[in-house]
Amino acid sequence: MSRILVVDDVAPMAMQYRYDLERLGGHHVVTATNGPAALEILDRDDIDCVILDLEMPGIDGFEVLREIGHRGIETPVIVYTGTGNYDRCLQAVRLGAASFIDKAEPMERVALEVAHAIERHRLRREVAALETRLAESSLLGRSAAMTRLRETIGRVAPVPSPVLIQGESGTGKELVARELHRLGGRPTGPFLAINCGALPENLVESELFGHEKGAFTGAVGSRQGAFEAANGGTLFLDEIGELPVAAQAKLLRVLEQREVTRLGANRPLAVAVRVVAATNRDLDRMVADGGFREDLLYRLNVHVVTVPPLRDRPEDIAFLAERFLDQVCRRFGVLPKRLAGEARERLAGYDWRRNNVRELRNVIERAVVLADGDVIRVEHLPPNLGAAAPDPTGDDMSFQAQRTRAERQIVLAALERHDWHVTRTAESLGLADHASLLKIMRRLDIRRG
Repeated sequence: MSRILVVDDVAPMAMQYRYDLERLGGHHVVTATNGPAALEILDRDDIDCVILDLEMPGIDGFEVLREIGHRGIETPVIVYTGTGNYDRCLQAVRLGAASFIDKAEPMERVALEVAHAIERHRLRREVAALETRLAESSLLGRSAAMTRLRETIGRVAPVPSPVLIQGESGTGKELVARELHRLGGRPTGPFLAINCGALPENLVESELFGHEKGAFTGAVGSRQGAFEAANGGTLFLDEIGELPVAAQAKLLRVLEQREVTRLGANRPLAVAVRVVAATNRDLDRMVADGGFREDLLYRLNVHVVTVPPLRDRPEDIAFLAERFLDQVCRRFGVLPKRLAGEARERLAGYDWRRNNVRELRNVIERAVVLADGDVIRVEHLPPNLGAAAPDPTGDDMSFQAQRTRAERQIVLAALERHDWHVTRTAESLGLADHASLLKIMRRLDIRRG
């Protein structure tokens, strides 16, 4: 049952609306005879729709609308008037009113307008919630590889066991760790990221496990380590392959015993921490070479998540570039820009072997700075982007990448021959109809620049 607020300084009119709306729409209706009383109800109660008289003494309907906006109240407001002055009603719509009606309207029409306003508001909230959920995931991409990655994360996240994330530099391993935390059993707990490769060797154990005052030279006070700081949440150990062997032994003990002992302390502290480790190194080879403990590897790789490199999902490149372009323009406070077709093709043809997604983001940021107009062209991209393009038949590309690249080239060439006439192009390619070609173009993200 929806809750409706009717605001009218003429009490009999408000009561009539209350009676008719409860009879026709099955709503629960409350009334107010002035602006301050209406605002008090909106602050206190959960109201689904407001019917507001514009013509009231003292604080009129316009002032109530302005105050609703200032307070961030999103309840839809339908304004009504008995003067027939629709210019004033349009002014109210510009102030945020959902719609307007005349007091002379039949009550059936009023009840229908209320139902529509409530439904539109409900749909807007659902869309906003969906956009929020989609935006929460930083793992962008429409390729099959990224779909599989998100599915794997969804299965692994609820289980509190350790996770080992494997992937090349710049593929987004920390984003995967944050997604595991967000979808895990303790999303409101702390998320702490530690780069093991950046820790000074003589302070590794102190940083991870903490220390007591006087535990070593320079320990002038007690300090909690990363495990204590992340208690009740997730500890992300990036570049785990760089952890010294001595610290590896203590890390193994913490994982097995679920307790940590500060340097210089006698008693352990119980910790409940989900450990997620990441590496771009071959830990099996490091085990064989004596650089990594085999028992620690077995303890860490209970679940293994592999992040695909960007070159193995070329169909995501244009999509990511567009998303990064929008993000960078917003962050820099500049007008939106778009990628020219040739620039998009140059991005899609590059190897992206050095820093993967991170490099693509940096390229887009550089292009936004260099482009004076609203279009990013090839000249705004780094010169090496053309020279580094791989041979489409080379062995360094996966079969899927080669097939996708070849398919793009075939479709683009056909479109150019027929001046981007979709129907004629579809016929020349032997497709059933133009809809089949449009579907292929969407899958390959082919658009006329």
